[in-house]
Amino acid sequence: MERSILHLDLDTFFVSVERKHHSELKGIPIIIGGTGDRGVVSAASYEVRRFGVHSGMPMKQARMLCPEATVIKGNAGVYSEESRLVTDILRERVPVLEKASVDEFYVDLTGMDKHFGCYKFASELRQKVIKESGLPISFGLSINKTVSKVATGEAKPNNQIKIDFGTEKPFLAPLSIMKIPSVGEKMFQTLCNLGIKKVHTVQQMPMEMMERVLGKNGLTIWEKSNGIDDSPVVEFHERKSI
Repeated sequence: MERSILHLDLDTFFVSVERKHHSELKGIPIIIGGTGDRGVVSAASYEVRRFGVHSGMPMKQARMLCPEATVIKGNAGVYSEESRLVTDILRERVPVLEKASVDEFYVDLTGMDKHFGCYKFASELRQKVIKESGLPISFGLSINKTVSKVATGEAKPNNQIKIDFGTEKPFLAPLSIMKIPSVGEKMFQTLCNLGIKKVHTVQQMPMEMMERVLGKNGLTIWEKSNGIDDSPVVEFHERKSI
């Protein structure tokens, strides 16, 4: 039986939570993070991303790139509560849920096509989250975690994509190699130095060559670029307080 793995990601989660609680922030450029010059950006709205602002950037640099942005310190407690709300909505309705981060989830829907239709179920689930939480969320649906995660990135903002069985490689081929999970900025530079900028270049290379040049990381990147990922959805169990 081919697997059906759903990846869900709350769009610009911290920003969306702030806008949910403060309607006057809707539509304006927002940066969340340390408010001093030594602070770091923890979240950036789509409006400021157009200026090159991104998470992990020094706040001083972000303010220079987009001086008209509203800077908010953020509230970790509120973000945790909103994350728990979404987690509870999902956990009540799906067979196996993995919480990958505060705003990111995997669901194993394998076998549900026979009874519900996985894409229909996922679409209704997404609308349920939007309605009950008031937060935008996107999803990707495919045969594995890697392809679904990349698909979610392509679906954003606040949308959904299904990658049909057998179309994984053509879907991935034209994308930047940086879209492959586990390829960070440092690895991206290494790959660019090797003349690799698009996923299709890796797809055309022998697996042994990638492994010989980049070791274990090269093998992982080759497999993911070819839509190969057997990793399971690991069921989420909430940590009990002591």
